[in-house]
Amino acid sequence: MGITKEEIVIGYQAIQDEITKDLELLDGKAFFQQELWNREGGGGGKTRIIQDGNILEKGGVNFSAVQGKLPQAIMDAFGVEEENFFATGVSIVIHPNNPWVPIIHMNIRYFELNEQIRWFGGGIDLTPHYVIPEDAKYFHQQVKSTCDNYHHSFYEDFKTKADDYFYIKHRDETRGIGGVFYDKLTPEKTGLTFDQIYRFSCDLGRSFVPIYKELVNRNRHKTFSEQEKEWQFLRRGRYVEFNLVYDSGTRFGLETNGRIESILMSLPAQANWAYNFQPIVGSPEYETLAFLKKGTNWV
Repeated sequence: MGITKEEIVIGYQAIQDEITKDLELLDGKAFFQQELWNREGGGGGKTRIIQDGNILEKGGVNFSAVQGKLPQAIMDAFGVEEENFFATGVSIVIHPNNPWVPIIHMNIRYFELNEQIRWFGGGIDLTPHYVIPEDAKYFHQQVKSTCDNYHHSFYEDFKTKADDYFYIKHRDETRGIGGVFYDKLTPEKTGLTFDQIYRFSCDLGRSFVPIYKELVNRNRHKTFSEQEKEWQFLRRGRYVEFNLVYDSGTRFGLETNGRIESILMSLPAQANWAYNFQPIVGSPEYETLAFLKKGTNWV
């Protein structure tokens, strides 16, 4: 069978511990507050939230390991008949206070029905309020490097999936500059063992801090205007729209009676909506929108 769910739980909890410690050091002011919770039906998790920091306005680094019976809607979506499930993972969303520092999201997860039906999923993606091409290239190069260590096609395949997944259909724009997204990774699909796929998910998880630390330190001391802050609030509004309308993790959490505060920790402290906002042609805001298209090549 290879790696067991108990070992995966231990490994993912270690990654949560490492990331929260490093993000506190990066911020230099705020600390994570932890809340332990139990899920009715089985399992629970550790929700860790940071707020009002030097650079991290609001963020969460959450761990969960839950089990129980799948709702019929989820069984139908997965195309399975087995009712009992186990799922564990780490989910991260960070909303910075400076508009020049990007929003970042990462998720690594494992799902199991039985020894025959089990898989890994996850990904990492970046949502800049202002797209800085050099930063976008750096982000994608780092993610590609992690993918290339395991399979020559991972980056291209998972980048395409990210472009398709993190897409706001009703706006005809991507949520950000993408990254990688994968789901239902198995030995049959990849040619890797379950242990190798697990190690890939851990390496992706551990790439989070060095990537985000670099992007934060490149931009954290940049000054910004009230107009640029307003643009940040509008872009956060797009983020909220995607998470509440399309995000499968949000739907899974709600439909499996997950903890609502943990599920919605991905939402920013403040987001704005303006009626039919149109940026000035040639402005940084206009140029940012031009980048938010599927298929942009960053490496």
